[in-house]
Amino acid sequence: MANTSEVTYLGELRTEAVHLQSGNKIGTDAPRDNHGKGEAFSPTDLLATSLACCALTTIGVLAQRDNLPIDVSGTKAEVIKIMATEPRRVSEIHLKITFKKAYTEKEKKIIEHTFHTCPVAKSLHPDIRQVIEFVYL
Repeated sequence: MANTSEVTYLGELRTEAVHLQSGNKIGTDAPRDNHGKGEAFSPTDLLATSLACCALTTIGVLAQRDNLPIDVSGTKAEVIKIMATEPRRVSEIHLKITFKKAYTEKEKKIIEHTFHTCPVAKSLHPDIRQVIEFVYL
């Protein structure tokens, strides 16, 4: 099994993650409310953002694989991460998904089901509340 990434601690509460297959890099910084400068995604920001990225990608895969007339190009996802204390953790992820194209009721059902069943959504602990708002034309 090949490694996915390599993460280096850079000091001052920052890390750099390298995707080994592509060489792409992501930097993180601790948030201001947890001793950091908030100058990059925090690890928990990446967790919340991954939900939106995964759901949109999964819809694209489904449409391509099943030759569906669903194109989510231009769709935007606004991500809100809510933290809890004791223990400090992500307690809620809110997504507002705004589509730039019109869809049939059947296509909307496929899209919404896919959002709720993407691999990241299914990997998150059930205690993390996932609130998704779909905004269609």
